[in-house]
This record gives sequence, C-alpha cells and structure tokens, in this order.
Amino acid sequence: MKRIIFFILITFISCNKEKLQDAVGASNENLLKAQDFRDNGNADSAYVYYTKAKDDLLKIHDSIEAARAITNLAIIECDNGDYRTSIANSIEVEKLLQNKHDSISELIASKNYNSIAIASKNLKNFDDAIHYYNLALSLAKTKIDSLAFYNNIGDTYVEQYDLESAKAYFQRAIKTHDQKDYARALNNLAKTKFLENNDYDPMPELSEAWKIRIQENDHTGINSSLATIADYYIKKDEKSKALFYAQEMYKIAQKNKSPDDRLEALHKLIRLNPENYSENFNTYTLLRDSLETTRNNSKNRFAIIRSKTEQLKNIITEKQNRILRQSVILGALVIAIIILVLILGWFRKKQKIQQQKSELDLKNTQLAMSKKVHDVVANGVYQILTEIENQEEMDKNRILYKLESVYEKSRDISYENLSSNNQEDFRDKVSQLLSSFQNENRKIFIVGNEEKIWNHLSDSKQEEIYHILQELMVNMKKHSLADLVVIRFENSKNSTHIYYSDNGIGIQEKLNPKNGLRNTENRIHSMKGTIIFDLETEKGLKINISLPHS
Repeated sequence: MKRIIFFILITFISCNKEKLQDAVGASNENLLKAQDFRDNGNADSAYVYYTKAKDDLLKIHDSIEAARAITNLAIIECDNGDYRTSIANSIEVEKLLQNKHDSISELIASKNYNSIAIASKNLKNFDDAIHYYNLALSLAKTKIDSLAFYNNIGDTYVEQYDLESAKAYFQRAIKTHDQKDYARALNNLAKTKFLENNDYDPMPELSEAWKIRIQENDHTGINSSLATIADYYIKKDEKSKALFYAQEMYKIAQKNKSPDDRLEALHKLIRLNPENYSENFNTYTLLRDSLETTRNNSKNRFAIIRSKTEQLKNIITEKQNRILRQSVILGALVIAIIILVLILGWFRKKQKIQQQKSELDLKNTQLAMSKKVHDVVANGVYQILTEIENQEEMDKNRILYKLESVYEKSRDISYENLSSNNQEDFRDKVSQLLSSFQNENRKIFIVGNEEKIWNHLSDSKQEEIYHILQELMVNMKKHSLADLVVIRFENSKNSTHIYYSDNGIGIQEKLNPKNGLRNTENRIHSMKGTIIFDLETEKGLKINISLPHS
C-alpha cells in the first residue's frame, strides 16, 4: 500500500514537471543536478545536491527555491523510512512558505503536505495524515490531482476502520477518467464494501480493476489487486484460490524487484502453503532483515551527509570563536576552583559549628550543597558554554556579565542567598534558558510560556522548576542527539503541567542515581509532583511533569 501512495506522489510530480522546470529557469545549479539524479533514481546523490542547494538558497534568502529543495529532502527521507526527520524538514518548509500564495509556492506546499501525510500515516498518526491530505487537496490545481488525494484519504480511513468515511472518499475518487486511478479506486471501494459486509461479493469489481491494471501495464497496481483478492479468499476460507493469487503476487513482485510486495506475498504463502512453510519462512526472514538493514543504512548515510555539510559550514565559525571559547573555558575553570575553595571553607566552618550533629545531618547537608553547586554553578557554566557554542557571533560583554553572575551566585552559596537578588521575570528566564540550547542543528519550540502560567507557583517552586528545565536541557544536549525539542506549559485547575519531547535516541537504560534525570525525578517528588517517562514511543523521549499549585 505504501508503494501505491508513493506511485501516486511520483505521478503527481511528473504531471507538473514541465511547470516546475520553467519556474526553476536559471536557478541554483545544485538544485538542477539534484533533480536530474532524482529523476534517474539515484536517491543518495540527489540527497547530497538537495542538501547543498538548500544551504546555498538559504544564504541568498531565496525561500521558495529553498523550500523546493527541503521538500525533496523530506520526500527522499520518507521514502527510506526516516519519517520523523522527514516531518521535521517539512515543518521547516511550512515556515519558509508562510504567507506566500503564488502558484509555485502552492505547488511546493501541496507536495510538502502530501509528504507529511504519508510520513504521518506510516507512523500511525492517522488524524494528522488526514489533516495534511486535506491541506494538499485544498491546493490541488487539477481534478485528477484532487481525485488522487481522495483515494489517499480513503486509504487512511480504512486503516482506522472508519469504513463509512472511506467508502465516501472512494466513491468520489472513482469518478476519474484516468484508468489507473479508476482501477485503484474501484479495487479499494470493493474491498471496503466487503469489510463492511462479509456477505457482499466484491469479485466482479476486483476482477475488473485487475484487468484494467493488466491492460495499463501497471505492475504496482496488479500486485495490489492480487493482494486484495488473496485476502478476500482467505477471509472466505477458500485457501486454494487464495494460494493461487498469493503465488501470482510473489512472481510479479520478484519481476518488479519490489521487496515490500515480496514480503507481503511471502507472509500470505507462509499461512497458505504448509508444505513449503520452512522455505517461505526462511526467505521471508532473510528478506525482512535485508530490507531493514538497507533502510537503516540509508538513514545513516543521509545523517552522515547532513553531518558533513554542517561540519564544513562550521569550520569558519569555529576558527573565529576558538579564542573566545578558550578564554571562557579558562574563566570557567577559575570559577570552578573558587567554588571548590568556597565549598571547602564552608564545610570546615560548618563542621566546627555543628560538631555535635549526627552523621545523618552532615550527610544531608553535603547532599544539599552538592545539589546547589550542580544547579547554580555546573549547569550555569554549561548553559553559558552551550550558548557560546550555538551562536555564530559572540557578545563579549554579555558573556562576561553572565560569568560574573555565576560567580556571584557561587559566592552566595555559602550564605544561603541564591535568590534574594533575582528580580528577573521568571517567564523571560525560562525563555532565555531554553532558547540558549538552540542552534542550526537543533530547533527548540516553546509553547505556553506566559506570565499567567507561573502566577500560581511560589518563588521557591519557580526556582526548582528552573533547575528541572536546566537539567532536562543539559541531559538532552549531552546524551539524546536530538535535533527537535518541544517544551509545552499549561495550567489545569490545581496543577501546572510541563510536557517535554524530543526526537533523540531516548532512554537507552534504566535511570541510575548519577543520572541527571534521576535528580529531576527526586526534585519533583519533593514538591509532591509527578513525572512520567513515556518509554513506549518509537523514537525519542517524552516526559510529562505535573506540579500542584502553591
């Protein structure tokens, strides 16, 4: 089914190819090379040149052509199973095309929406898929394009088992004069009618769709028909007929060199042909593993291409900032030494005053002090280093001011005076903290950071929340490899909620006592709040935090 959707997308692109080429004209040379490689089926080379074209076009602020390049990157990523990266690129396209309503922009936007819909569908986000298919449909320029989108929407409703809605869209799609689209809609409509009513006989319509596809030499469509007919006979418990169509499907999938169709056919043969069970099962396992390896390798190659492009782009900036970074690091080391001296002096003084205190009290005092040093100094210095790393141009006075602020806070540790001079608006503090972790490779989206969100929380809880957010972002930068982070704040009747998500590698092992996230969990429990780690997500990390008002 995925191959059919991509076939419709390629058909849509081909129908508009001449229009696109006219619009390109004398545009970026890398973009033209990428299009040639894409048309010749060389996805890797196309990806390289689309990446180069994107950087060139963004430098000269050609947002439309840059959007074209990024859209094609997203399509290639989606075609190779890297759905989340594809959607992240498509979101960038949406921003570039915002408030642009010319025909070329709308054509690119339609392709982009269709790509998001396909990726969302493969991630089982069916509501998102339908939403973006409808957006693409709203920009369709021809009736043929519209009818093709009706088919895609109908397919998505079938996945949700909303057969009534699916049937309505297939009945619209079937009105096309294009024979391939008609056969696809007819096949889907018949299948939906049978799913809705097991007494319905879909074979006349399924056979008609199959014959049209044979006449049109539509190999992808032929396999779709054979799969549908085989499934029908499986449900009717007519295994001999189902086996015949499954074997035919496998033969054609081999001729087409279609691994997805071969896997689907082998899955049916394993069930229907007990005599060759072992052979079919071994073939299925080898093919599945090979396909997964191939797609993972494609993802890795594309990641390497992105990484090398960014490395080349960062060489000049790195040279310019090296001296300043070294100075800041040296200053940070000096501050760290001062902090250690202050901490040692504080402990000695405290030990003399509290000689009669129990061993447990001393241990708790040390833990509390370590926590303050980690929150105020270590994370503060790390945040400054992150801001320096993420900014191309350094404001020396601003950096010195921040270092002086960390120094003052470190000195105040021994006097228990961390927040007495903190008059900065908490909303701005949160925004500045989160934004400092954003760079060209990592996007940070902040939602709901408004003054009214924080009105229900005491100063001490606000201070704890600041450190919780700081620990989340430091952990993300050090360990997650994420390039997209979303932090959303909202209030309910009695609680403030923080929703964190990224597209990184997630939590690879159980939390341990030295893990920054374990520290975060302890903080939240001390405030009688709750924290939930979503470990079921396919990729990345999701954390939901709730704190009671006070």
